[in-house]
Amino acid sequence: MTPSPISIDSSPSDTGQALAQAETLCQERGVRLTDLRRRVLEIIWSHSKPMGAYAILDVLRDDGRQGAPPTVYRALDFLLEQGLIHRLASLNVYAGCCQPDSRHGGQFLICRDCGQVNEMNSPAVENLLGAEAAARRFEVLTQMVEVLGRCPDCQRGTLSDVG
Repeated sequence: MTPSPISIDSSPSDTGQALAQAETLCQERGVRLTDLRRRVLEIIWSHSKPMGAYAILDVLRDDGRQGAPPTVYRALDFLLEQGLIHRLASLNVYAGCCQPDSRHGGQFLICRDCGQVNEMNSPAVENLLGAEAAARRFEVLTQMVEVLGRCPDCQRGTLSDVG
């Protein structure tokens, strides 16, 4: 049976749950989830699509916070190190991690038309890539797969805010 994708599209309850889980994980790991780091994570989770660093900075400024790109990038680096978010390199954006308590590379289905991203965590895909890399004597340091395509809504033309 194929595991169903985990949507990164979030709701307020997802955001609250993600923040609570982040606070617990950081406490268990002995690292600080500062107010800024927490707010950056909240911004990422409260938006329905992954965000770039400058878009996050714009939201922080709208909040009345002063900040510069290095400040946002440091917060993003921390969140990445803790496994609380993913960076989608092909789009240079950040998305909340649906399973921050388990280290994984992840596979992402990215809709070319609307930007929706679905995170999958398929051990079968990770194992296959690992085996193929090992057969080539290639040491895998991190594993992330980004697949560009069209989501079901865009295939049907049912999204009104495509773009």
